[in-house]
Amino acid sequence: MREKNVLVLDCGATNIRAVAVTEKGEIAAFHSMPNNTQPDPNYKQGLIWDIDEIWNKFATCIRKVISMIDPSSIAAITVTTFGVNGAPVDQEGKLLYPVISWQCQRTVPIMENIQKYIPPERLYAITGVTRFSFNTINTLIWLKENQPDTIDKMHAYLFISSIFVKKLTGQLVNDLTMAGTSMLTDIKNRKFSKEILSAIGIPDKFSELAEAGTVAGSLTSAAASELDLTPGIPVILSGHDTQFALIGSGAGENEAVLSSGTWEILMTRTRKIDTSRKMFEAGVTNELDAVPGLYNTGLQWIASGVLEWIKRSFYSNEEKTIPGKVYGLMIDEAERIKPGSGGLKVATDFSVNNGSISGIGIHTSRGQIYRAALEAMSEKTKQSLALLQEAGKFKADSLIVVGGGSKNKLWNQIRANTLGIPVKLTTQTETTVLGAAIFALIGAGVYNSAGESSNAISHSYDFVYPAIM
Repeated sequence: MREKNVLVLDCGATNIRAVAVTEKGEIAAFHSMPNNTQPDPNYKQGLIWDIDEIWNKFATCIRKVISMIDPSSIAAITVTTFGVNGAPVDQEGKLLYPVISWQCQRTVPIMENIQKYIPPERLYAITGVTRFSFNTINTLIWLKENQPDTIDKMHAYLFISSIFVKKLTGQLVNDLTMAGTSMLTDIKNRKFSKEILSAIGIPDKFSELAEAGTVAGSLTSAAASELDLTPGIPVILSGHDTQFALIGSGAGENEAVLSSGTWEILMTRTRKIDTSRKMFEAGVTNELDAVPGLYNTGLQWIASGVLEWIKRSFYSNEEKTIPGKVYGLMIDEAERIKPGSGGLKVATDFSVNNGSISGIGIHTSRGQIYRAALEAMSEKTKQSLALLQEAGKFKADSLIVVGGGSKNKLWNQIRANTLGIPVKLTTQTETTVLGAAIFALIGAGVYNSAGESSNAISHSYDFVYPAIM
């Protein structure tokens, strides 16, 4: 019997991709194009996502992909994107205002003055979502205050993944993983909060809410013609990329995943959440897992951005003379330094405070500074994991690490030593795409549940165990 493929459309902040994934979770074909924000024609210095531009890039990527596989093998299509962003639409699903990018700073004053509408602690108690200027609630308030006609004319609000689902199917439907990022939902009942919407004066017009794996509709003839596909292919809801990256990493219940890049994002899949003042002040955020009954509790902090600063500051000559090999040199030099970095300490919270390096002496080396930064960030992971374990009432016995930082062998060893548990490095590089594909395969009828779909896919890991260095 011929194997089926699902087509995952992945819209990230830097790249737009179409990826064909087999029933066994293997990448059959893919193509990507760069993504970028555009100036908002309605607001000076504003940034938006140009939906037509992204759609056209999706079309190009799809045509490339289907030239590499049998187009008739495509059993389903799904869309995954970054969270929070979306736009009000009219009855026909046309945008009433462009999709404001999460990178746009216009909503910072809204976040800082949210108490005009509702106390921040109350918002957190209901939604579980920590304060970010790009949260959907701030965008809607900005539109209400600056573009009131847009809100008055709004038939529905669609998150960005659902805007593309509308283009594919003609249907207006939001998925719960995107809704869970908005700071508008009641995290305990998986619905939009009437209390919050009433407090901010926004009508409850968010269209139908549905779970990941739900069939949103079928590919229309018009969309099929644009994309060179066959009409009638089922379009399955996935949604927020973070939730699907967790699932694609193979993480089970009460298992922690660290996505290590410019920022480190530590998240767990748990059944219990804590929206107390302590967690609010610590910045713990909670989102809706793609599986009902589970939550994704997390923290994030700047990471590789600090290492890039060290590279620029102390390895600038090597960056010019041995491009592409600088990090290898940095790791080699840091490996020669004993654990503890000779008492050197690096405060890595560059994003919220002034970072600092203490304990510098006349013989301090750059490798020592680099190792101290790795140790500091590993300690940050330990502290954050302890907080998430307290919130979720569980004990992690390992840590899955994905992203660019997972390729740093020294950092992984320091992590394992600091945490006292094994670090698991997934050999699957496309965790977000794989997670979305798992739910597309459910919607396509290939598998009956997320567990069955995930179990049919091979999740393999390399392990780094705690050791004396």
